[in-house]
Amino acid sequence: MAIKGSCHCKATIFEVSEAPRTVTQCTCSFCSKRGSLWAYYTPSQFKLITPLKNVSFYQWGSKTVKHGFCATCGCGTFTETPDWSTGEPDFDNPKISVNSRLFDDFDLDKVEVVVIDGKNLW
Repeated sequence: MAIKGSCHCKATIFEVSEAPRTVTQCTCSFCSKRGSLWAYYTPSQFKLITPLKNVSFYQWGSKTVKHGFCATCGCGTFTETPDWSTGEPDFDNPKISVNSRLFDDFDLDKVEVVVIDGKNLW
């Protein structure tokens, strides 16, 4: 069942194909300041409903990951990233991480939170 999400001002609206089984809390400097809980999808499972011009991107360090945020209200929305499940970037297997705190009409408290030690891994 598809789930819609949106930023605070609704200028950025997206949809994912299914509910996440788990969400990730990363402790790296960026994610911990942002406060996101990430749900991971393939690009085909993610659909940006509003125009791409409503999204701004921030890249830091190696510029490998594109962190999206609403260009109007500033909410962190989604990230375009290679798959990091092996500890190395897999550019042939891109992922979209979605800030699950932005899901509309979804009980996030029923989803397991997995903490990764991004503070020491990256």
